[in-house]
Amino acid sequence: MTSAAAQLAPGAAPPLRKFARIAGFAGLGAIAVLAGASGVIARAPAGAAGIGPALRPPSFDFLFGTDLLGRDVASEILHALTVTAADAAIAATVVLAAGSLFGFLAARLPWRIGDLGLWLMGVLNAAPALLLAILFVGLSSREYAPLAAGLAAAPAAFLRAFAKARELSRSRHAEYARASGIGAMALLKRDLAYEIRDDGISTAARALAAVAITLSTLSFFGFGAVPPARDLGLMIGAARATYFDAWWTAAFPALALILFVFCARLAAGLDEGERP
Repeated sequence: MTSAAAQLAPGAAPPLRKFARIAGFAGLGAIAVLAGASGVIARAPAGAAGIGPALRPPSFDFLFGTDLLGRDVASEILHALTVTAADAAIAATVVLAAGSLFGFLAARLPWRIGDLGLWLMGVLNAAPALLLAILFVGLSSREYAPLAAGLAAAPAAFLRAFAKARELSRSRHAEYARASGIGAMALLKRDLAYEIRDDGISTAARALAAVAITLSTLSFFGFGAVPPARDLGLMIGAARATYFDAWWTAAFPALALILFVFCARLAAGLDEGERP
């Protein structure tokens, strides 16, 4: 191979991909700042009606217009972005614990227990994550939507981590380590430390993108965020009656959601065509 990519050191990311990851992290950082300071930056408190005329188009007075109740859309987006980011962070943590970490550990379990977990997660992964999340919400309540979204995305993360851990446990360096007297627990700790160091941030960003989509879709269909704590999905769903007459009530929240997911995908360093 004579291409520039082939001349990179093993494990090194192509410059364009590395730049994309930096841009993704910068975008997520900016979103985190906006979400954290929404109470100061926003023109109006969350859910404040009558701030302006109903369904006023974007203008100098109202940059993103107003909705059916006269709420400032720009302020509502900032507040909804806070809810979306916080819920997505909780759900992503669930994915990392119940999916990635559990999958990495299950690959080392004795007596074929790991294979049983692999089979179970494979069955769950065959179902769409959104339907699993709706099922989990139905078995609990809408307040647990972040937990439901995290559990729904966990099977895919489990399978990815299980395959990686199984590959490491059967690698040549693992065989040499076992032959030299290094115990299974020491090998597990070493491989886990390397996995967190090399792919931990990418895995977290990948999970963040996946659960943000699931959470917003849950809220859009009425299974997610509970008013008055509206997230971006609930904002888009609430604007269904004015989609064609007042496009800005749904378009701007949708753009904010796309930007959030896009930054998370960039930060994950996904290969071309890879799903979150």
